[in-house]
Amino acid sequence: MQLHSFPDQQTLVNALAEHLAAALRRDIAAQGRASLAVSGGSTPLPLFERLSALDIPWHNVLITLADERWVDAASPDSNETLVRRSLLRNRAVPATFIGLKTAAATAAAGAADCEARLATLPKSFTAVILGMGNDGHIASLFPCAPQLLDAADLHCGRRCAALRPQTAPHERISLTLPALLDTREIILHITGPEKKAVLEQALAAGPPEAIPVRFILRQHTAPVAVYWAA
Repeated sequence: MQLHSFPDQQTLVNALAEHLAAALRRDIAAQGRASLAVSGGSTPLPLFERLSALDIPWHNVLITLADERWVDAASPDSNETLVRRSLLRNRAVPATFIGLKTAAATAAAGAADCEARLATLPKSFTAVILGMGNDGHIASLFPCAPQLLDAADLHCGRRCAALRPQTAPHERISLTLPALLDTREIILHITGPEKKAVLEQALAAGPPEAIPVRFILRQHTAPVAVYWAA
Protein backbone atom coordinates (compact mmCIF):
# COMPACT_ATOMS: atom_id res chain seq x y z
CA MET A 1 0.00 0.00 0.00
CA GLN A 2 1.20 3.48 -0.87
CA LEU A 3 -0.14 6.43 1.12
CA HIS A 4 -0.32 9.80 -0.63
CA SER A 5 -1.19 12.59 1.81
CA PHE A 6 -2.34 16.07 0.79
CA PRO A 7 -3.00 19.23 2.81
CA ASP A 8 -6.42 19.80 1.25
CA GLN A 9 -8.93 18.13 -1.00
CA GLN A 10 -8.32 20.32 -4.06
CA THR A 11 -4.62 19.46 -4.14
CA LEU A 12 -5.55 15.78 -3.87
CA VAL A 13 -8.15 16.08 -6.63
CA ASN A 14 -5.72 17.74 -9.01
CA ALA A 15 -3.02 15.12 -8.43
CA LEU A 16 -5.38 12.14 -8.62
CA ALA A 17 -7.14 13.39 -11.74
CA GLU A 18 -3.82 13.80 -13.54
CA HIS A 19 -2.72 10.34 -12.39
CA LEU A 20 -5.93 8.75 -13.68
CA ALA A 21 -5.76 10.66 -16.96
CA ALA A 22 -2.24 9.35 -17.57
CA ALA A 23 -3.35 5.79 -16.78
CA LEU A 24 -6.33 6.04 -19.14
CA ARG A 25 -4.20 7.43 -21.95
CA ARG A 26 -1.63 4.66 -21.38
CA ASP A 27 -4.19 1.87 -21.70
CA ILE A 28 -5.86 3.47 -24.72
CA ALA A 29 -2.49 3.74 -26.45
CA ALA A 30 -1.62 0.14 -25.61
CA GLN A 31 -4.92 -1.65 -26.20
CA GLY A 32 -7.33 0.79 -27.79
CA ARG A 33 -9.55 1.31 -24.77
CA ALA A 34 -9.50 1.86 -21.02
CA SER A 35 -11.95 1.33 -18.18
CA LEU A 36 -12.77 2.68 -14.74
CA ALA A 37 -14.90 1.42 -11.89
CA VAL A 38 -15.99 4.35 -9.73
CA SER A 39 -17.88 4.81 -6.48
CA GLY A 40 -20.70 7.10 -5.42
CA GLY A 41 -21.01 9.41 -2.44
CA SER A 42 -19.96 13.01 -1.96
CA THR A 43 -16.18 12.51 -1.69
CA PRO A 44 -15.51 11.79 -5.40
CA LEU A 45 -17.65 14.62 -6.79
CA PRO A 46 -14.80 17.17 -7.09
CA LEU A 47 -12.61 14.45 -8.62
CA PHE A 48 -15.27 13.57 -11.19
CA GLU A 49 -15.73 17.21 -12.15
CA ARG A 50 -11.98 17.76 -12.55
CA LEU A 51 -11.49 14.51 -14.47
CA SER A 52 -14.34 15.33 -16.86
CA ALA A 53 -12.54 18.49 -17.95
CA LEU A 54 -9.28 16.77 -18.92
CA ASP A 55 -8.24 16.04 -22.48
CA ILE A 56 -8.56 12.25 -22.69
CA PRO A 57 -9.80 10.15 -25.66
CA TRP A 58 -13.06 9.65 -23.77
CA HIS A 59 -14.76 7.81 -26.66
CA ASN A 60 -12.34 4.94 -25.84
CA VAL A 61 -13.18 4.89 -22.10
CA LEU A 62 -15.72 2.58 -20.46
CA ILE A 63 -17.01 3.48 -17.00
CA THR A 64 -18.97 1.36 -14.55
CA LEU A 65 -19.74 1.40 -10.83
CA ALA A 66 -18.12 -0.41 -7.94
CA ASP A 67 -21.61 -0.75 -6.48
CA GLU A 68 -25.15 0.50 -6.83
CA ARG A 69 -28.18 0.87 -4.61
CA TRP A 70 -31.18 -0.99 -6.06
CA VAL A 71 -33.21 2.16 -6.66
CA ASP A 72 -34.68 3.86 -9.72
CA ALA A 73 -32.40 6.20 -11.65
CA ALA A 74 -34.64 9.11 -10.58
CA SER A 75 -33.77 8.47 -6.92
CA PRO A 76 -31.24 10.82 -5.28
CA ASP A 77 -29.63 7.65 -3.88
CA SER A 78 -28.72 6.36 -7.37
CA ASN A 79 -24.97 6.19 -7.98
CA GLU A 80 -25.63 6.02 -11.72
CA THR A 81 -27.41 9.37 -11.63
CA LEU A 82 -24.57 10.90 -9.62
CA VAL A 83 -21.96 9.69 -12.10
CA ARG A 84 -23.96 10.83 -15.12
CA ARG A 85 -24.34 14.32 -13.66
CA SER A 86 -20.82 14.82 -12.33
CA LEU A 87 -18.47 12.71 -14.49
CA LEU A 88 -20.17 12.13 -17.84
CA ARG A 89 -20.10 15.80 -18.73
CA ASN A 90 -17.75 18.35 -20.32
CA ARG A 91 -15.14 16.45 -22.34
CA ALA A 92 -16.20 13.09 -20.83
CA VAL A 93 -19.61 13.03 -22.55
CA PRO A 94 -18.42 10.51 -25.19
CA ALA A 95 -17.41 7.91 -22.59
CA THR A 96 -19.45 4.69 -22.48
CA PHE A 97 -21.26 4.08 -19.19
CA ILE A 98 -22.35 0.60 -18.08
CA GLY A 99 -24.76 0.76 -15.17
CA LEU A 100 -25.43 -2.02 -12.68
CA LYS A 101 -29.13 -1.42 -11.98
CA THR A 102 -31.50 -3.42 -14.18
CA ALA A 103 -35.29 -3.55 -14.49
CA ALA A 104 -35.47 -6.52 -12.12
CA ALA A 105 -37.44 -6.05 -8.91
CA THR A 106 -34.54 -7.06 -6.66
CA ALA A 107 -30.77 -7.03 -6.86
CA ALA A 108 -30.68 -10.81 -6.58
CA ALA A 109 -33.04 -11.14 -9.53
CA GLY A 110 -30.97 -8.68 -11.55
CA ALA A 111 -27.57 -10.18 -10.77
CA ALA A 112 -27.40 -12.38 -13.88
CA ASP A 113 -28.16 -9.47 -16.22
CA CYS A 114 -25.64 -7.33 -14.35
CA GLU A 115 -23.05 -10.09 -14.78
CA ALA A 116 -23.67 -10.06 -18.54
CA ARG A 117 -23.21 -6.29 -18.68
CA LEU A 118 -19.91 -6.48 -16.83
CA ALA A 119 -18.70 -9.15 -19.26
CA THR A 120 -18.59 -6.47 -21.98
CA LEU A 121 -15.84 -4.59 -20.14
CA PRO A 122 -12.12 -5.15 -20.79
CA LYS A 123 -10.71 -8.04 -18.79
CA SER A 124 -8.96 -5.76 -16.32
CA PHE A 125 -9.88 -2.25 -15.22
CA THR A 126 -7.42 0.57 -15.69
CA ALA A 127 -8.30 1.61 -12.15
CA VAL A 128 -10.90 0.94 -9.48
CA ILE A 129 -11.67 4.02 -7.37
CA LEU A 130 -13.13 3.22 -3.96
CA GLY A 131 -14.34 5.22 -1.03
CA MET A 132 -14.52 3.86 2.49
CA GLY A 133 -17.27 4.11 5.07
CA ASN A 134 -16.75 4.81 8.75
CA ASP A 135 -17.40 1.10 9.33
CA GLY A 136 -14.65 0.21 6.87
CA HIS A 137 -16.94 -0.90 4.05
CA ILE A 138 -15.83 -0.61 0.43
CA ALA A 139 -18.21 -0.72 -2.54
CA SER A 140 -21.22 -2.41 -0.88
CA LEU A 141 -19.13 -4.95 1.01
CA PHE A 142 -20.51 -4.03 4.42
CA PRO A 143 -19.41 -5.82 7.61
CA CYS A 144 -23.07 -6.28 8.54
CA ALA A 145 -24.15 -7.85 5.24
CA PRO A 146 -24.93 -11.58 5.56
CA GLN A 147 -23.64 -12.06 2.00
CA LEU A 148 -20.24 -10.46 2.70
CA LEU A 149 -18.08 -13.57 2.87
CA ASP A 150 -19.61 -14.98 -0.29
CA ALA A 151 -18.96 -11.71 -2.19
CA ALA A 152 -15.42 -11.58 -0.78
CA ASP A 153 -14.61 -15.17 -1.81
CA LEU A 154 -11.80 -15.00 -4.36
CA HIS A 155 -13.13 -18.22 -5.91
CA CYS A 156 -16.79 -17.20 -6.12
CA GLY A 157 -16.60 -17.09 -9.93
CA ARG A 158 -18.76 -13.95 -10.18
CA ARG A 159 -18.12 -10.29 -10.90
CA CYS A 160 -21.13 -8.97 -8.99
CA ALA A 161 -23.21 -9.97 -5.99
CA ALA A 162 -26.45 -8.85 -4.37
CA LEU A 163 -26.11 -7.71 -0.75
CA ARG A 164 -28.42 -6.30 1.89
CA PRO A 165 -26.51 -4.44 4.62
CA GLN A 166 -28.24 -4.32 7.98
CA THR A 167 -27.05 -0.80 8.85
CA ALA A 168 -27.64 0.99 5.53
CA PRO A 169 -30.74 1.52 3.39
CA HIS A 170 -31.55 -0.31 0.16
CA GLU A 171 -30.57 -3.62 -1.30
CA ARG A 172 -27.29 -3.34 -3.21
CA ILE A 173 -25.46 -4.82 -6.16
CA SER A 174 -21.68 -4.73 -5.78
CA LEU A 175 -18.61 -5.84 -7.60
CA THR A 176 -17.23 -8.89 -5.83
CA LEU A 177 -13.76 -8.87 -4.33
CA PRO A 178 -12.22 -10.75 -7.30
CA ALA A 179 -13.79 -8.21 -9.68
CA LEU A 180 -12.44 -5.30 -7.64
CA LEU A 181 -8.98 -6.86 -7.74
CA ASP A 182 -9.07 -7.41 -11.50
CA THR A 183 -7.44 -4.05 -12.13
CA ARG A 184 -4.10 -2.43 -12.73
CA GLU A 185 -4.53 -0.48 -9.50
CA ILE A 186 -6.96 0.26 -6.70
CA ILE A 187 -7.33 3.86 -5.56
CA LEU A 188 -8.72 4.37 -2.05
CA HIS A 189 -9.90 7.99 -1.96
CA ILE A 190 -10.63 9.26 1.56
CA THR A 191 -10.61 12.58 3.41
CA GLY A 192 -10.58 13.79 6.98
CA PRO A 193 -9.18 12.54 10.30
CA GLU A 194 -12.03 10.11 10.95
CA LYS A 195 -11.36 8.14 7.79
CA LYS A 196 -7.63 8.18 8.54
CA ALA A 197 -8.40 6.63 11.94
CA VAL A 198 -10.49 3.90 10.29
CA LEU A 199 -7.64 3.19 7.89
CA GLU A 200 -5.18 2.89 10.77
CA GLN A 201 -7.56 0.53 12.55
CA ALA A 202 -7.86 -1.55 9.37
CA LEU A 203 -4.09 -1.85 9.16
CA ALA A 204 -4.03 -3.44 12.62
CA ALA A 205 -4.60 -7.14 13.28
CA GLY A 206 -8.11 -8.53 13.10
CA PRO A 207 -10.50 -10.43 10.83
CA PRO A 208 -11.10 -8.80 7.44
CA GLU A 209 -14.86 -9.26 7.65
CA ALA A 210 -14.91 -6.94 10.67
CA ILE A 211 -13.46 -4.07 8.59
CA PRO A 212 -13.89 -5.04 4.92
CA VAL A 213 -11.33 -2.59 3.55
CA ARG A 214 -8.85 -5.11 4.97
CA PHE A 215 -9.73 -7.40 2.06
CA ILE A 216 -7.99 -5.03 -0.35
CA LEU A 217 -5.25 -3.91 2.05
CA ARG A 218 -4.11 -7.50 2.68
CA GLN A 219 -4.09 -8.85 -0.87
CA HIS A 220 -1.16 -8.98 -3.30
CA THR A 221 -3.02 -9.13 -6.61
CA ALA A 222 -3.55 -5.43 -7.32
CA PRO A 223 -1.47 -2.51 -6.02
CA VAL A 224 -3.33 -0.16 -3.66
CA ALA A 225 -2.74 3.58 -3.45
CA VAL A 226 -4.45 5.57 -0.71
CA TYR A 227 -5.12 9.22 -1.54
CA TRP A 228 -5.94 11.06 1.67
CA ALA A 229 -6.48 14.75 2.37
CA ALA A 230 -6.65 16.30 5.79
